[in-house]
Amino acid sequence: MKQAELQKLVEEISLQYFGLPFLHKATFNPRLRTTGGRYLTKSHHLEFNLKSYEQYGIEELVQIIKHELCHYHLHLQEKGYQHKDREFKECLKRTGGCRYSKPVAKSKERPYRYQLVCQKCGQTYLRKYKINPKHYRCGRCRGTLKMNQIYLTTRKNDG
Repeated sequence: MKQAELQKLVEEISLQYFGLPFLHKATFNPRLRTTGGRYLTKSHHLEFNLKSYEQYGIEELVQIIKHELCHYHLHLQEKGYQHKDREFKECLKRTGGCRYSKPVAKSKERPYRYQLVCQKCGQTYLRKYKINPKHYRCGRCRGTLKMNQIYLTTRKNDG
């Protein structure tokens, strides 16, 4: 789905379920990781997680759009637009929006790029980011560490 199609869908849902026009921007934000969407109170724009749409389809995206439009319209009407507010909960119930979005699957592999080796006992530590080994000691024997750069080692991400 393209940005223009998302914008049109949000405008249609706003008119159909709220009876009010959506006058701001709706975009996909690739940086969203743990949420399906976001309402920006200062600019009044809406951002959506493209991965939620790709993973769960149009039905889930419509639910997320309704949720964010509840924030949008209640905020513009100066009513309770936060999750804790009664007006927000009633708006969700009235429009059929979801309270929480389904979790998005995370990437399963993260590459290790660096390996620290203890000079005393040989214990190895894998790291994603470069650190200064002079500031650290071995957790097993308190020996000094040496940094090696590695390329192909990966680990499974548990969460």
